[in-house]
Amino acid sequence: MPEFKNLPAHVGIIMDGNGRWAKSRGLSRSEGHKQGAEVFRKICTYASDIGIRYLTFYAFSTENWKRPADEVNALMNIFRSFLKEADERRAENEEKGLRFRFIGDMSKLPRDITKLVNTLESCSADKTKTVVNLAVNYGGRSELVRAAKELAKEAASGRLSPDDIDEKAIADRLYTAGQPDPDLIIRPSGEYRLSNFMTWQSAYSEFWYSDIMWPDFTTDDLDKALSDFAERKRRFGGV
Repeated sequence: MPEFKNLPAHVGIIMDGNGRWAKSRGLSRSEGHKQGAEVFRKICTYASDIGIRYLTFYAFSTENWKRPADEVNALMNIFRSFLKEADERRAENEEKGLRFRFIGDMSKLPRDITKLVNTLESCSADKTKTVVNLAVNYGGRSELVRAAKELAKEAASGRLSPDDIDEKAIADRLYTAGQPDPDLIIRPSGEYRLSNFMTWQSAYSEFWYSDIMWPDFTTDDLDKALSDFAERKRRFGGV
């Protein structure tokens, strides 16, 4: 395994370009998503092996429901397959020390998927090597709205004074509460935007972009991103 002099504690990855990858090969978009799922597995395992403590993968946004029904159904089937496979390989995942968490509004997903999600989260809750967040039906703005509603309810009930609402109070009510903000966010596929990903948490993240489509993304590409990150000077507003 390579050694990095300044390994990020938390890496966010926007898994983008599956559809364009498939189209360029004359394949259906669902085939691109299947290949992207395989890359997710490889990158997830490799990143954990080299010592990254937190990983957040952007899998399905709140806006992705606007896509054609057959593509949405294909994505849901991929989630099902991943979750069922994770359940079947529970012992292997336990040995790897991976804790799986799902961030986003799970109530909008099919009931059988939410049941599998709850099982995986419960079974891996005591693992400590790497926390793997899967952002499904997730949007950074909706996450902030959710946090604001929680704060408003607490203030209305008298359990919280409005004067006590600060950055920590908001962060504590996000899906990623208790986790460090992402040090590095990776986006392949040639796009240069966050697309509603970790809107609050990315305030001081470093970004790494690439023209590589996600299905072609390799561990070598991750190494390049990590090597580039290691050379960055992070001042957080200081000098």
